[in-house]
Amino acid sequence: MHRAPAVALALCLVCHGSLSRAAACNAPQASAPPDTTAAPDDQPTVTLFEDPDAHTLRVEIDRAEALSYRYDDQYALPHIWPLRSPGGQPMLAQHPDPYPHHRALWIADRVKIADGREVDFYHCWKNYRDPDHPDQGFKSFIRHTGFESREASGNHASFTATLEWVIDEETVALRERRAFHITALGDGEYLLDLAWTLTPADGPVTFTSDWVHYAWPFLRMDPAWSGDHGAVITDNQGRHTQAATNEQYADWIDYSNTVGPEQAGVAILLPPADQPSKWLTREYGTFGPRRPDALSGTGFTLAPGESLSGRAAILVHKGDAASGRVADRHAAWIESIAANP
Repeated sequence: MHRAPAVALALCLVCHGSLSRAAACNAPQASAPPDTTAAPDDQPTVTLFEDPDAHTLRVEIDRAEALSYRYDDQYALPHIWPLRSPGGQPMLAQHPDPYPHHRALWIADRVKIADGREVDFYHCWKNYRDPDHPDQGFKSFIRHTGFESREASGNHASFTATLEWVIDEETVALRERRAFHITALGDGEYLLDLAWTLTPADGPVTFTSDWVHYAWPFLRMDPAWSGDHGAVITDNQGRHTQAATNEQYADWIDYSNTVGPEQAGVAILLPPADQPSKWLTREYGTFGPRRPDALSGTGFTLAPGESLSGRAAILVHKGDAASGRVADRHAAWIESIAANP
């Protein structure tokens, strides 16, 4: 195990691109990317609808659901589901087989607190109160504690959630701030800019996951949109398939397919980074960036006052990676970050 730098760690999430130093109070902010598709007089409208009873915050574009943030205790961790294609089809799997612990679009890891046991939030089935009775819920979980902000205007909407990583019902290991910014690009396409920061709640927290089993974040494609059913995996260097992209460095990766009458795709885009990030890709449908090599599967510790941050953008587009202009939209997003640091 090695210690994190004695200042806050700021990983360009999913971007997992770079490691820098930042004060723990300066969590990354999801900036509004430029609208590269819709004309000013014909902009789509983004709205937010919260249903506290269903533990859901729904994002709609022109009165149609684009995505929903779900924080019901049933699933042990908050996540995004569904994430809909421009044509309205669900692109992600919430409770898939195999690997039913996957949660569509999610963040999770395995951690250990000082003088405490190791808890695997990624494999949430390990944390049932009673393994023989899953309906009794979880003893360790990531808990949504509230919304810090919510706003919508024109073709943009944003909200910020606060969360706690709880061990054995009551011990808070980490506090998290997770910011979402949604931009409607027109014609059903949109970009979700996601940024988050984890901070130890009390004593030091050690991250103990291996290279594979943590979500930072991961997307789990619905089988219809997976490589096993014809989806093409593409990265920014023009490589295709799991064999060519897995464990390779890249700036973005896209999964595109034709499902029914619709050709569409979803890409994860990484921000600029001092250190590159490798990716995990699977033809069955899971993909996402890894943290920089020094912090991926190596074991590291955050001390009180330090923080670990990340950022990534999720682009939902028509067509494949080329016709959906993934490279151009990635460049536009990078420009927006530079303009709004």
